[in-house]
Amino acid sequence: MGADQNGYRTLTGASAKNRMRLYFRPPHFAASHCTYTLHKRTLKVNTYDVVVIGAGVIGSSVAFQLAKLGAKNVLVLDRGTIGAGTTSQSSGILRTHYSVKENVELARKSWDVFNNFASYLGDDEASCGLVKCGYMIVAAEGDKIEPLRASLNQQKEQGIPLELLDAKQASELLPIAQFGDAALIGYEPEAGFADAYLVATSFARAARRGGVTIRENASVNKILIENGKVVGVSTSIGDFKTPTVISTQNIWTPELAGWTGKSLPVMPERHAVLALECEAAKYTFSMPVFKDLASPGMLYYRSYGGNQMLVSEGVVGEKLNTTETEQGDIPMDYVVEVGAQVAERFPEYETAGIASSWTGVYDVTPDWNPVLGKLPGIEGLVVGYGFSGHGFKLSPTVGRVLAQEALGLPTDVSLRPYSIERFTTGELLTGKYGLGAVS
Repeated sequence: MGADQNGYRTLTGASAKNRMRLYFRPPHFAASHCTYTLHKRTLKVNTYDVVVIGAGVIGSSVAFQLAKLGAKNVLVLDRGTIGAGTTSQSSGILRTHYSVKENVELARKSWDVFNNFASYLGDDEASCGLVKCGYMIVAAEGDKIEPLRASLNQQKEQGIPLELLDAKQASELLPIAQFGDAALIGYEPEAGFADAYLVATSFARAARRGGVTIRENASVNKILIENGKVVGVSTSIGDFKTPTVISTQNIWTPELAGWTGKSLPVMPERHAVLALECEAAKYTFSMPVFKDLASPGMLYYRSYGGNQMLVSEGVVGEKLNTTETEQGDIPMDYVVEVGAQVAERFPEYETAGIASSWTGVYDVTPDWNPVLGKLPGIEGLVVGYGFSGHGFKLSPTVGRVLAQEALGLPTDVSLRPYSIERFTTGELLTGKYGLGAVS
């Protein structure tokens, strides 16, 4: 590794296609974690109708929906601060493209919320940071073209606005890319990206306006269960009585498995995100989010403002032995490999620099799709976990159906396909593209 005339680090010895200047700035977020000492508990025990564990984008959405549905006595507990865990690491992409039809419906209903966010929350000052730029997905000749064709047809059947493009039309929308290998190109005009942290905090603010109590820096030590029924939670700030708990613990779901003695299949996986900088080929906010099924890593891209793009892989990541959200190292081999794939699609990025980078952790289930609904064998326990990288874009509707389930109301979308029992019955929700966040 050497340095160029500007002092940027360069990959010496790499081919021209693989060569990228590397220079680093801090990532755009800073997750905070605090340690708290347990204090002596008082005899007074507060009682709540519903307790939500987790105040990320899913838990905050649940809290808002509980208030909207009329729940009056709700407590939300988070070990850190609102949206500061895995939510803060999200790339924020919004799309309805899925190869699993159930996910399409969750995403469609959620898009309607994002697209009318302030009015939906009843708060003129609320914003999700939506950039409505569309979503383009491309496959070359090979094993991804028929899954893509089937998925696009499924979207059409479900009423999703969708266009099929040729290479010329695609180039007009995304002129910095080349489409010489594209055999099938789909385009959703009603898509884009938003700010996951902003969404979580907006949901939380609206929930508080609706009477929900949110306690930050409050760790749950266990769920209290008697005779197969939830009776409360034990936390770092005291014990609370409740007949109903909604767990949105994400990568910390193994804790829930320990408290309940239930098998809850989930694996934490670390994924890297690179912000590349290229003055000669600016990825503007008007250009669509892009999914490249033709690349080995099934890369996804979006604008990051100015002359920057975000890029990451849509395949299996680094499996972790322990649950953590700390930033991990991004190996140079990974940067070179991803950089080569980027340059194949975006030729001007052959010499792009890295403006920043970070890692995020997915809570991955065996079929890369979430578990939603009641946990069999424990009355009063509802779970939402295992979003496997696509929780943000589904969060408005997931929050609503989990709240409905907890309150004994009919759910807007059937939760049967998302039942944890599918892992024993074999009715998995594996996507047509194989394992990965595009699902």
